[in-house]
Amino acid sequence: MTLVHAMETTAGRVARVIVGLALIGLGAGLGGGWWALFAVGFIPLAAGAFDFCLLAPAFGSPLRHLHHGQ
Repeated sequence: MTLVHAMETTAGRVARVIVGLALIGLGAGLGGGWWALFAVGFIPLAAGAFDFCLLAPAFGSPLRHLHHGQ
């Protein structure tokens, strides 16, 4: 299973949200120049929340995986 296929699963979606929240928390907690992590954290958070993977097109998959039967 490739990284992109793993990110298309529910577990991958949850992982993107968790990573995003962790980056936001670290950036806010460390302050200073680490505020960049705060901003960058919104990318995986949004990707998980809206169910898309920014890496997918680089590997020949669609940006947004269509879940059949849901």
